[in-house]
Amino acid sequence: MNYRHAFHAGNFADVLKHAVLALCVSYLKEKPAPFRVIDTHAGIGRYDLAGIEAGKTLEWIDGVGRLLGIDAPSAPPDVAPLLEPYLDIVRKMNRGGALSLYPGSPMVARALLRSDDRLVVNELHPQDNAALAALFKDDAQVKVMAMDGWTAVRALTPPPERRGLLLIDPPFEAPGEFDRLAQGLADARKRFATGVMVLWYPVKDLRAVEAFYERIDGMGEMKSLRAELFIRAPAEGVFSGCGLLVVNPPWTLKAQLEKLGPFLADRMAKGPGARFMQKSRGD
Repeated sequence: MNYRHAFHAGNFADVLKHAVLALCVSYLKEKPAPFRVIDTHAGIGRYDLAGIEAGKTLEWIDGVGRLLGIDAPSAPPDVAPLLEPYLDIVRKMNRGGALSLYPGSPMVARALLRSDDRLVVNELHPQDNAALAALFKDDAQVKVMAMDGWTAVRALTPPPERRGLLLIDPPFEAPGEFDRLAQGLADARKRFATGVMVLWYPVKDLRAVEAFYERIDGMGEMKSLRAELFIRAPAEGVFSGCGLLVVNPPWTLKAQLEKLGPFLADRMAKGPGARFMQKSRGD
């Protein structure tokens, strides 16, 4: 599949990914020591929901639109605080008006940094990299790179701060992306074993997902959390869900997702079989 960010901005997969990213970055802020967020496949950082790409799919309507749309009901009291770090960024970007802009992961991370934290965003696609560079022009806390994403995993870890988060969110444009994702994790663990690592993937081929986790299981002991959100029952060849593998997850994340995940599955369901699941390892 082609998961170029602009076509899918604000969809259900973005909601899960960005809500979890916001929770993880917020957790890092609980300690005073500075940290660094590294985004290896960053996209353009900010998306026009009325633009050509997002307009072709309108996936955001059934994603973030179901959380912040005009008729969207409020989240229940036990879920709303978990969404707030993420949704507050979306609201501020739209200045209280109707949804027209959506933050990519670079903007989500940047909005949560303190003055001594840093962000490195990497994007190989020339036009996307230019947009990213323009977005963060003159921002001393952000460095924009233009490497192959898998090279960036090795080149940008470990961060000088020895604290931080690595986000690997490839476009899944070419065969073998799950193999590269697993190898990227292996490379990152060798160089930055204590870092929080968030790996995103689409669920379209269930066998490919399970093969990916078989390879992860062969990497030895690690603390990790597997979380998957389905908006309909899984079906071969259909983009019915997405997943996150979080390595060295915040100790609070499992309990947070026990509340947040089922809510998102219910709110964003598009057919029978919508559900959320998570599985922890190495507790």
